[in-house]
Amino acid sequence: MNVYPFIEAEQAGKHSVKRACELLQVSRSAYYTRNITSSRKRVDEQLTAKILQIHAASNGTYGAPRIHAELAAAGLRHGRKRIARRMRAAGIRGKSPRRWQVTTIPDPNAAKRPDLIGRDFTVDPAAIDTRWCGDITSSTRGKAGCIWPPSSTWPPAASWAGPWPTISRPTWSTPP
Repeated sequence: MNVYPFIEAEQAGKHSVKRACELLQVSRSAYYTRNITSSRKRVDEQLTAKILQIHAASNGTYGAPRIHAELAAAGLRHGRKRIARRMRAAGIRGKSPRRWQVTTIPDPNAAKRPDLIGRDFTVDPAAIDTRWCGDITSSTRGKAGCIWPPSSTWPPAASWAGPWPTISRPTWSTPP
């Protein structure tokens, strides 16, 4: 027989829980450690039910931020992280309706396009030891960190100062 409802009735009537436990021969620690759902747990269960309802109404697309906004509009003030925690516990998550779409699938049996220019990428064995020099100043002029001297002045001439104005040497006056 469960005697806890009698003790709860005594407690609600502003009587001593200690005396009721002594009369019914139950320890007070057993009365206080019985399985009672806390108010937080009850609110969490109601909150999870509301979250599941909103999530189902959105066809499973709403995540924690949108569900948080819906609950706030309904007057239920809970933190977004708490809502995210309840969603994880319920095993639901939001999803984006927009996903990557593959627009072009190459045909593996298609013929290769003809080389209209006639490019030749073969290497001449005599030209292997040839050194090539390129000039990229026309494409990088004015971009910080990408300034190279023209290859016609390689090695760079001592007078080449780059695109920025040079700062003159300070003049010091000699003490009398």
